[in-house]
Amino acid sequence: MADLKQEIDAKEAGFDQARLDRINGHFARYVDDGRLPGWLIVVSRAGRVVLLETYGQRDVEAQAPVQVDTLFRIYSMTKPITSVAAMMLYEEGAFELKDPVAKFIPAFENMRVYKAGSALNAATEPATEPVRIWHLMTHTSGLTYGFLHAHPVDAMYRAAGFEWGSPEGADLAACCDKWAEIPLLFQPGTEWNYSVSTDVLGRVVEVVSGMTLDRFFSERIFGPLGMSDSAFSVKEDETDRLAALYIPTPGSQKAMRNDVMGNLALSPPAYLSGGGGLVSTAADYHRFTQMLLNRGELDGVRLLGTRTVRYMTRNHLPGGVDLEQFGRPLFSETSFDGTGFGLGFSVVDDPVKAKVLSSKGEFAWGGAASTAFWIDPAEEITVLFLTQLPPSSTHPLRSQLKQMVYQALVD
Repeated sequence: MADLKQEIDAKEAGFDQARLDRINGHFARYVDDGRLPGWLIVVSRAGRVVLLETYGQRDVEAQAPVQVDTLFRIYSMTKPITSVAAMMLYEEGAFELKDPVAKFIPAFENMRVYKAGSALNAATEPATEPVRIWHLMTHTSGLTYGFLHAHPVDAMYRAAGFEWGSPEGADLAACCDKWAEIPLLFQPGTEWNYSVSTDVLGRVVEVVSGMTLDRFFSERIFGPLGMSDSAFSVKEDETDRLAALYIPTPGSQKAMRNDVMGNLALSPPAYLSGGGGLVSTAADYHRFTQMLLNRGELDGVRLLGTRTVRYMTRNHLPGGVDLEQFGRPLFSETSFDGTGFGLGFSVVDDPVKAKVLSSKGEFAWGGAASTAFWIDPAEEITVLFLTQLPPSSTHPLRSQLKQMVYQALVD
């Protein structure tokens, strides 16, 4: 198990301790009034932990507190790990970013694109160019999610069994083949839409590596980095460490338990979701963020070259536009002004336009259960927030955490 503890005092790391204490006080109120069950926050600078706080319960009903070794469903924080896996193979010459996905998943040949009509009677047209690996990594493929409920194509995903899960018994290969049968939302490369793109990328990793995604993660990323608690399900003898899942009570902001979704993490899935399937701990994910902050290397283990990490964390949207201009809204409550998208990460291009304290070049992402991380190369900061409350748009946790962390920096 990876170790995690405070390693440096606030003043030495350039923080004001009294200001840093505001973080705990602010987010404690989310637990005290019932909006969150509990949380864990890690802030580090130059590789050393300056803040490690837990608050509230991992299981409210059992009165079991959040602890440093608590297991959390990280959902879409799986995506950066899959993106790193893909770029490791890219560095080995396994593919080019411009390669058509159909080269590895034949079902993606001759894709159709939604043009008009309903989910039951849609008019389509041929794709003007193939879906490429680059499209998958930047969410410009035209794929979507069933849970977005924003378009007839989303409804087609739900009808095929894809909303918050997948058809029973279907593995990753079968899911990819099914998605390829559904029309794309738009012509590849013309817009940004959050989607199963990273799941398809995970299948590409399987095909070109000859390994299942869980094995690739274990042998090529988790093992080398010492991420011993990260997996697609929880071991039977460690289920008590798993935080229970909660959702907002309808008509109220109070969190209520949801075991229907929560219990899915208790058994190995048929479908290995590179877009949202992992369970992890703060210590494990902290090691992953330190590897990225160090431009691909940690404790003598190098997963990626320095230039590869730099390339992944640039804005890849056409013309350098931000997601607010180029993207379809992820949630109405979410603003992406001043934020672009790289190869697996959001990237801050203009902190002023973003209207949140931050640095140009920060890269980040979060998960459906309100988890989040960001990495700031300019300030050498990494921040990790773990809790268990979907959807992630319920509370403005991420923007508030940013303002609370940066106001505490005084060097």
